[in-house]
Amino acid sequence: MLIRKRSGYIFPLVFLVFFTAIDARAGTAAFSYYQQSLVIEGNTYQVRIPKGYKLELLTKELKTPRLITFLSNGDLFAGSRSDKVYRIPPPYNSPQVLIKLNDYPHSVAFRPGKILIARTSGLYQAPYKPGQKKLNNRAVKLLAALPGGGGHNSRTVGVGPDGKIYLGLGLTGNCSNQYLDKSYAFKNRRGGVLVLDETKKKPGWLTFASGLRNPVGFDWHPRSRVMYASNNGPDHRGFEQPPEYFSRLVKGSFHGMPWYQYNGKKIQRDNCIPIPAPKPIKSVFVPVLTFPARNAPMAVAFVPDAAMDKRFQYDAIVAMRGSWGTKPGGGFFGNPASRRPPKLVIVRFKNGVAKQVDDLVTGFQLADGSRWARPVGVAIGPDGAVYFTSDSGINGLFRLSRIKSSL
Repeated sequence: MLIRKRSGYIFPLVFLVFFTAIDARAGTAAFSYYQQSLVIEGNTYQVRIPKGYKLELLTKELKTPRLITFLSNGDLFAGSRSDKVYRIPPPYNSPQVLIKLNDYPHSVAFRPGKILIARTSGLYQAPYKPGQKKLNNRAVKLLAALPGGGGHNSRTVGVGPDGKIYLGLGLTGNCSNQYLDKSYAFKNRRGGVLVLDETKKKPGWLTFASGLRNPVGFDWHPRSRVMYASNNGPDHRGFEQPPEYFSRLVKGSFHGMPWYQYNGKKIQRDNCIPIPAPKPIKSVFVPVLTFPARNAPMAVAFVPDAAMDKRFQYDAIVAMRGSWGTKPGGGFFGNPASRRPPKLVIVRFKNGVAKQVDDLVTGFQLADGSRWARPVGVAIGPDGAVYFTSDSGINGLFRLSRIKSSL
């Protein structure tokens, strides 16, 4: 909550107020929380975070940043809605514009000697060396075209443990007749995760997983190397349904949308789209866990060895941007305070199986429903800390890191 406003600029001043709430649940290691006061430009905000950690704002010098990626030398890169790709070298408080590109450069990834940039209408690449401060527009070349157009126009790129390039893209709307299959026109091949086939002279896309309305975030479990993805559910079924997905993706998996929805107990046919479904209901993959509806899950980042601490090892951190729908019906015109609040959550794994969802960082929404930050991109830094972007309210980069002396 907002406590007070003072003149002047204070950055980053942190007050630690211990407010412990034990969160012990079966199957995973328990941890406790406390309240931290975070002062930004004279405003004091209260955030609830795990005991033994601190939250800080590293920079506000980003404009609508989205997904983030670390390079092997420790530099951090961010895509954005502002047409800018940012390079943020350590200590991560002085962003530099690497390049400015139109068509929404939402995310980047790296291969040796190359930077990959996912834009709405295509995946692009350019030569890149670690430490390089600028990228020439003429060096950026199309690697593989993508269906463009509005409605969920972000594109997420990642390089898998197998060295292949994967890309997530969403359906245009709630009930769009779009599907990742060659039987559909190229412009309508949307809603899932693609993998780039580079065996031919001209690379082309193959379907990896289909039937996902908007899989903004995905990552691979550090041990099993299985892909897991967040997925935004549709808005036409109200405030409570359907839940948002956290799904296990494998080659050829079909996750149902827009023809089928998981209601928290079973898969059901969604009558909003009269077009026959491409696959039967029995073939739909049920999500391994769900989040409450209207949370708008974004980036996913698994905690690897030696990051954070052993309580979180191999768990998945998911950014919840918080959606626009309000109670009771899920429309825009209700009380803003009833919206799902932005936060970071952590999907707890045990023996490689997703077991439960716990809050990690909360407090971004005030009592009146206004949001001072909305998490979008998440990545684990070389220092083992959690870094995340906010693209609304405060446009910036945050870090959640251990207070080493307290553990």
